[in-house]
Amino acid sequence: MTGVTARKVGARYNGTPVLSDVDLSAGPGEWLVVIGPNGAGKTSLLRVLAGVLAATGEVLLDGTHLTSMRRRDIAARVAVVPQIPVIPDGVTVFDYVMLGRTPYIPYWRLEGPEDRRRVRDVLTRLDLEKFGSRPIASLSGGERQRAVLARALAQDASVLLLDEPTTALDLGHQQQVLELVDALRHEHGLIVISTLHDLTFAAQFGDRVVLLVDGRVVAEGSPQAVLQADILAAHFGAAVEVVTGSDGPVLVPVRRR
Repeated sequence: MTGVTARKVGARYNGTPVLSDVDLSAGPGEWLVVIGPNGAGKTSLLRVLAGVLAATGEVLLDGTHLTSMRRRDIAARVAVVPQIPVIPDGVTVFDYVMLGRTPYIPYWRLEGPEDRRRVRDVLTRLDLEKFGSRPIASLSGGERQRAVLARALAQDASVLLLDEPTTALDLGHQQQVLELVDALRHEHGLIVISTLHDLTFAAQFGDRVVLLVDGRVVAEGSPQAVLQADILAAHFGAAVEVVTGSDGPVLVPVRRR
């Protein structure tokens, strides 16, 4: 099967169960959004799909078990944008994005012309070429997030795992980042699996939505099927009005009196 598949996945973190019997799948060109209240296990799920958190059950990439793949081979096919990326002090944007080429650079070797060309292409695509020699720490929040995304894209991976990619961004930069990811997944047939707190964005960008609560999938389907007022009230404790927008449901918080 082409794509990412998880079957009966369970996981623990520091001895505490964080996932139980999770099933999901996503195919080329599809954006799957994972939502849920704080502590639901969303980040743990992405870590399992990336092969960095041990799990029971099965995780397959194009039909191959992750446990049978070398770490370097997984990194060439699965790119991760963490919620809080680790950025080395003083590193330039170009060198940071070059880290995405690590799976393709032989041990004890420097990057080659093809790696440098690929990094330049990605920087141009994300409108970052003018920042290549600047320390990444000097960028604005939106620019820095684009650089983190650029590093992931430089991996030339077929799967993009995004953990709250719009954290700490203002509304305009949130839209900019999500629209960029949307364009790239359509252009290149990427599989995108992301977590998002903003449920309206989840509805507008996700092809399907998975609702995770206490480490279990309690709802899965189209945004219209999952993002319903009664479901959100039951699992988020939120009072919302769901309005039909041109690009999907729009969730409006309703003040409790």
